[in-house]
Amino acid sequence: MEKWVLAAKRADFQEIGRKYGIDPVIARIIRNRDITEDAEINQYLNGTLDDIPSWKSLKDIDKAVEIISQKIDLGTRMRIIGDYDIDGVTATYILLKGFKRLGANVDTYIPDRIADGYGIHNHLIEKAKEDGVDTIVTCDNGISAADQIAFAKEMGMTVVVTDHHEVPFEDTEEGRKYKLPLADAIINPKQSDCTYPNKNICGAVVAMKLVFALYEKYGIPESEKEDYLEPAAIATVGDIMDLQGENRILVKEGLLRLPHTKNKGLKALIRAIGLENQKISSYDIGFRLGPCINASGRLDTAMRSLSLLQCEDEEEAAKLANDLKALNDSRKALTEQGTEAAYKLINGSNLKNDRVMVVFLPDCHESLAGIIAGRIREKYHKPAFVLTRGEKSVKGSGRSTENYSMYEELVKCDSLLLQYGGHPMAAGLSIEEANVEAFRRQLNENCTLTEEDMIPKIVIDVPMPISYINENLIRQLSVLEPFGKGNAKPVFAQKNLRVLKTGIYGKTQNTVKLQLMDESGTVMDGVYWGEAKEFAEFARSHGTISVTYYPKINSYMGRDSLQIVIQNYC
Repeated sequence: MEKWVLAAKRADFQEIGRKYGIDPVIARIIRNRDITEDAEINQYLNGTLDDIPSWKSLKDIDKAVEIISQKIDLGTRMRIIGDYDIDGVTATYILLKGFKRLGANVDTYIPDRIADGYGIHNHLIEKAKEDGVDTIVTCDNGISAADQIAFAKEMGMTVVVTDHHEVPFEDTEEGRKYKLPLADAIINPKQSDCTYPNKNICGAVVAMKLVFALYEKYGIPESEKEDYLEPAAIATVGDIMDLQGENRILVKEGLLRLPHTKNKGLKALIRAIGLENQKISSYDIGFRLGPCINASGRLDTAMRSLSLLQCEDEEEAAKLANDLKALNDSRKALTEQGTEAAYKLINGSNLKNDRVMVVFLPDCHESLAGIIAGRIREKYHKPAFVLTRGEKSVKGSGRSTENYSMYEELVKCDSLLLQYGGHPMAAGLSIEEANVEAFRRQLNENCTLTEEDMIPKIVIDVPMPISYINENLIRQLSVLEPFGKGNAKPVFAQKNLRVLKTGIYGKTQNTVKLQLMDESGTVMDGVYWGEAKEFAEFARSHGTISVTYYPKINSYMGRDSLQIVIQNYC
C-alpha cells in the first residue's frame, strides 16, 4: 500500500522561470528541493568548482599538513590504512596518489573484510611497526577506533585520521559526550567543533581535501587537482551521499569527465560494462560501475580494485576490469540466493511483524549483508539488519528509512555489541551470536516508528498533464541532474488516463508498452518495467489508470517520439 502525496511548496514559479530562463515546471521542482534563495538557485543551476568550500575550514587539516609534510621531507615511512568498500578504495587511491606525487615514502593496506574486519586493528598496527612504519594515516575509518589508536600511540607511532563517519558518543545526564580517539590529527567534518559547512562529504572527498592542502603547500599546479574529481564523484554516489551543494557539483563535474577519463583502469572498466562512448549518469555509477569496484572487497580483496585505479598498462587494466565484472556477476547471483532466503525466513516467522527487521542468515556471505538489508528495506518499508556468522562473531549491516537514525539506535544497544559504526541511513556491527535475539528485541522495544511512518510515500513534484510534455521541457529536465539521494529524480503524475492499447514485450516478458490518452485527447506512448502481467491486466480491466511517471524522448531507428516511463499506478 502506497500513499501518494503532493509536494505543495509555494513560490512564484512563473517569475523564477522568467528570471532564470527555465520552464515554471523546472522552477517548481527546484523549490520542492528546498532551494529558495537566489544564490542557492543560481548555484543549483550554474554551480562550478569555484563554489566548493575551501579545505581550510576543516578542523585539524593544518595540523595534518604540518605532520605529513615533515614526514615526507624526512623520508619517514608512512602507511595508509583504508577500507574495502567503494569509498574506502577511492579514498586510499587518492591519498596514495597524492602522497607519492610529493615524494612520500608510503605504502597502503586495505583490510580484508573477513580476515581483518572493518578499519584499523591492533594486529595491523603491530604489523606496521614490524615493517618500520612510523606514521599511519587512515581513510574512511578511524573515528571509532579509540582503543586501537591509543595502542598505536603507546607504540610510539604517529596517527592521522581522515574519516567522515559519525563521531561515537554517549548520552549522559549532563548531555551528549563525544568520544574522539587520541590521534595526532583528526580530519572529519562531523566533529561538533569543525566549521566546514558540508557535514556530508564522503571519505574520498575528505582525503581529496587533504591532498589539495598538501598540494598548495608544495606548490603543485592547480591543473593536477583535476585527476581527483572522477574518483571523488564515484565515491560520493557509491557511498550514497546527499547530492546537494558541494556534493552535487563534484558529481556533476566528475560525470562530465568520466567518458574521457585518462585513468586507464576506469577507462577499461567503462568499456567492460558497455558504457564506452556514452553519457555516464549517477545511475550508472550507482548500479554498474560502483558495484564492480565494490565486488572485489566483497568476494575477494579490495586491493584488486585499487590496482585497477592505479594501473598504467592498458592490457593489464582490461584484464583487471574483466575480473571485476566477473566478480560482480557472481555477487549478483549470490545476492539473489541470500535475498530469497531472507524473504522466506521473514514470511514464515514473526519477523514480519517487527518494526525493525533483524534477519540472521548464518551461511550468507557477510559481504552481501548490506545489499540484502537494502532489499528487505525496499520490500517491507522498514529498517533492516542482516546478520551473518563470521569466523569470530556474528557480523551485520543495516539499511534504514529516512525517519530512523540507525547509528543512534545502535548506540542505545551498546552493551550488546562488540563493535559498530556508521551513519543514520546505514551501519555495520559485530555481536556475539548469543546476543542476536536480545539485540532484535531491544531495537524493537526502543523503536518509535508508527504505522504511518512505515507506509511508503510517493511524493509527487508536479501533477502534470501529458499534453504539457514537449521536447524542450524534457531537455530542460537535464539541468536538474545528477539525481540521487537528496536530489531525487522528479516525479510527475496524471489521473484518469484512458488505456488504448497494451502489449507485453522483452526476453523475460517484464516490459509493458501501452498507448494512453488524456481528457484533452492527447495520445502518448507509455512503458512500464516490472511485474508486467499484473500491470497489463490492471490496465486492461480498469480501462483508465492514474500514474506517476517521468517523461523522456524515445529514440528508435532514427526517429524521436515522446514517451512516459510509468513508475507507480492505481
